[in-house]
Amino acid sequence: MNTSTLSLQLLQNMLVVLAAPLLLGWVNTCRAWMQSRSAAGIFQPYRNLAKLFQKDAVLAHNASPLFRYTPYILFVSMWLAAAMVPVIAVDLPLSTVVDVIALVGVFALARVFIALAAMDVGTSFGTLGARREMLVSFLAEPALMMVFFTAAAISHSTSLTTIVGVLAHKEFVLHPSLAFAAIAFIMVLLAENARIPVDNPSTHLELTMIHEAMILEYSARHLALIEWASAIKLFAYITIGFALFLPWGIAGVGEWNALPLALVLLVIKLAAAGFGLALLESVSAKLRIFRAPEFLGTAFLLAVLGILTHFLRTSVA
Repeated sequence: MNTSTLSLQLLQNMLVVLAAPLLLGWVNTCRAWMQSRSAAGIFQPYRNLAKLFQKDAVLAHNASPLFRYTPYILFVSMWLAAAMVPVIAVDLPLSTVVDVIALVGVFALARVFIALAAMDVGTSFGTLGARREMLVSFLAEPALMMVFFTAAAISHSTSLTTIVGVLAHKEFVLHPSLAFAAIAFIMVLLAENARIPVDNPSTHLELTMIHEAMILEYSARHLALIEWASAIKLFAYITIGFALFLPWGIAGVGEWNALPLALVLLVIKLAAAGFGLALLESVSAKLRIFRAPEFLGTAFLLAVLGILTHFLRTSVA
């Protein structure tokens, strides 16, 4: 590890933390425009975080240290996960030593803590949300792993750095298996980030809440950290999608001159992805919780078809 790569890693970490609320604001603004509503502005998430950080936290009298420290663990976990993803360059210290299986583990660690914290104070809403969250994650994780295995089978590595290097910096080859994997990944992204049609981040109805039910007891700085971590998680998932399916533009090892272009392309891809996510949510209806297994089962089936298509193609060739 040299000074240049360490500086680049710190630059990406700061970029992810500062830009994640902006991406969330862009998605909310696009969705408001598509639904003919007045948008609060793309900087509204920053104003919400600033307001929450200025308030005094209120805790239940029976809250344990687990409840108090979970927002910090959640924020650090999401920040670590985002640091593993090659967002603007592959020449990062963390991305070379961690593979996609470890990335899934970091997401799972954060999910376990937020589910335990939701049940810690003993409210019915918290327990309800935790059980629904674990159901969704139980179904989404196998599909996500199969998506990663499809890309790993093509690049012969589970490292995101190697996957980006094979798909973006070598001879251009069309991989039909990645089409199935991409659709499955989008479905998992919607489920894991509490988006429509699996969840609705703006609702507080008992019949539909999943993620919001788990954080109803949090306030002030604790709630701000959880909301910020959710924005970082969405940013990390979208950039994982770029690394797997749209890696072009990410600077290779030692390509320092390509960093300005990588930043510009990242902004363009994030804007397009945010618009697409808002469009998907505007034309979709919230599914009943009983339909979530069918939705995620379809994602798993598509991911399996992706990896089977790859092995069929390689065996014929």
